[in-house]
Amino acid sequence: MRIAVDVMGSDYGHTEMIKGAIKWLNDTGGAEVILVGPPSIIMEELKMYEYNKAQVKIVEATEVIANDESPALALRRKRDASIVVATKLVKEGQADAVVSSGSTGAQMAAAIFILGRLEGIERPPIVTAIPTSGDAYSLLIDVGANIDCKPKQLLQFALLGNLYSEKVIGINDPKIALLNNGQEPTKGNNLTVEAYNLLKEQKSLNFIGNIEGRDLFNQTADVIVCDGFIGNIVLKTVEGLAG
Repeated sequence: MRIAVDVMGSDYGHTEMIKGAIKWLNDTGGAEVILVGPPSIIMEELKMYEYNKAQVKIVEATEVIANDESPALALRRKRDASIVVATKLVKEGQADAVVSSGSTGAQMAAAIFILGRLEGIERPPIVTAIPTSGDAYSLLIDVGANIDCKPKQLLQFALLGNLYSEKVIGINDPKIALLNNGQEPTKGNNLTVEAYNLLKEQKSLNFIGNIEGRDLFNQTADVIVCDGFIGNIVLKTVEGLAG
C-alpha cells in the first residue's frame, strides 16, 4: 500500500501530518508513505524521527489551497498545490490512496476532476465513522460534501456506504438506515420520503428503514445515510461533545 500524504493541508501545519504518517508507518509496517510538499520543510521535520528510509518518499509541491478559496478556481490556478500533486500520484498509478487534512472542497474537487467518478455516481459523498454503545462503529454518509441532494443521490450514497462497509470493514450484508425525524415511511420532507422509497426498492441493500437522531450511537445500523447539510451538523455536534 502506497499512501500519498498532503503534508501542507492541515490546520496544525506540516508537523502533525508528518508525525502521523511516520507513526502509521512504524506502528503498522505499512509499505510506503509519499510525503507531498516542500522537500526542505519535510526533510527538516523527518530528522526528528526514526523510520525505515526506504519506505518514505518525498514529492515536491510548492502551493497550498486554503479553506477560504474557491475549490474549482484554485484547482485550475494552483496546479502545484499539494492536494493536486498528491491526487495525481493516484491517477498516475504511483500511489494507492491520498490522505489530506486540508480544504474539504479542494479534496472533493481534486477527486472529481483528477480521479473521476464511478459510473452511476453523480456526486461523491464524505463518510465518517461514529462511535456506538457497542464494540463497533457506524458509518455516517454524507457529512458535508453535498448540501442539497436529490433522492437518487441518497440512494447512491447508500450503495457506496454498503460497498465500503463490506469491502473495507468486512461486514457481511450491512444494515442501511436513513436518518430522519421519525421512523415511519411517511415522515420527513420530500427528500427523505422519496429516498426512503428508492432505498426500499433497492433489493441489493439490507435497508432497515428510518432511524432518528437518538439511534445514532446504539449500533442500530452499520451505514446511516443523510444529506451533507444534516450530516455535517451531526458531525460537528459529536465533535463538540467529545471535546
